Amino acid sequence: MWRAASALVGLTLILITIGIIMLASTSHVLALQQFGDAHVFVKRQAVAIAVALLAGFVTSRLDYRIWHKLAWTMAGIAAVLLVLTHTPWLGVRAGGANRWVDFGFVRFQPSELAKLATIALLAAYLSQGPRLMLDWWRGFVVPLGLLGVMAGLVFAGPDFGTALLVGGVGLALMFAGGARLHYLIVTGTAGAIAFAVAVMHNPVRMRRVLAFLDPDAHADTEAFQLLSALYAFVIGGWSGVGLGQSLQKRFYLPESHTDFIFAIIGEELGIAASWLIVGLFAALFVIGIRIAWRAPDMFGRLLALGITLMLTLQAALNIAVVTGVVPTKGLPLPFISYGGTSMVMSVAMIGILANVALQIPAAESGE
Repeated sequence: MWRAASALVGLTLILITIGIIMLASTSHVLALQQFGDAHVFVKRQAVAIAVALLAGFVTSRLDYRIWHKLAWTMAGIAAVLLVLTHTPWLGVRAGGANRWVDFGFVRFQPSELAKLATIALLAAYLSQGPRLMLDWWRGFVVPLGLLGVMAGLVFAGPDFGTALLVGGVGLALMFAGGARLHYLIVTGTAGAIAFAVAVMHNPVRMRRVLAFLDPDAHADTEAFQLLSALYAFVIGGWSGVGLGQSLQKRFYLPESHTDFIFAIIGEELGIAASWLIVGLFAALFVIGIRIAWRAPDMFGRLLALGITLMLTLQAALNIAVVTGVVPTKGLPLPFISYGGTSMVMSVAMIGILANVALQIPAAESGE
């Protein structure tokens, strides 16, 4: 399926190009104020993109089955790094969360590695054979425990949004791997209740929920970011105010170059451009599902499905947050938001997905 692999590469390059253009437009005011260099964020992202493209090229050339062998090692490294975020000598705390490890020459966000590690780990475990899934302990409790450890370490950040994403994708992989639906429904319900209780006992997250339910009552505090984002779409209208002409990015919309960059796209380029972004991610979803459906083996199918869901569901959650559909969560828009670790890991996952596509026999793929 070289056409599918080519389409993946094309979609990714388009999204990255849109991202770097919008970052240049969105970040220059903040960069000039904080660093005295209007292009500092663009320079850093350009380096991250170069590393990401190299990582994507390497992963696209590696036989995807290597991730079966490396799954446990990668999960162990991700778990250790997630623990290190809480240490005073390596962990970096920002915005009330411990999400980064500072190695001196670079900061790394372990939760991004945890996404791929969880997918590879579950895909490797669940692909052992259909008989495994008939055993309640080995076919359900063990993979659920593996998922719980990885999602729990991310959750401890606290990083509620990424933990929710990892948990949801993990349960989807368990279902695709043959886990019984009623077990997953019970588990998902229990997880949702536990998640709600955790939010209720976290003052910051609870205020965000209350602001989401009644934004006008919290317009000057927790709902300020949401209302500013919605106002950006109103100002932009269908065609936008023009590239570089955003008013909201001038200190009205916090995180406008990271989690809320989609709002600036809507303001400067209009609703039409916003729908284009949605369409690009929808195309990525369709191609990814097609690759997963036709993958040569069970591990390839689960790996491709997990990567597809992780990238596209994250995009859907980000867009849902920015448009006020769900409460605010700290999730970047893949390939577009500022963030080096996210860029590198996202492109690396695209490379793995492309390799799965390239190993589908031409006769079976219809090409």
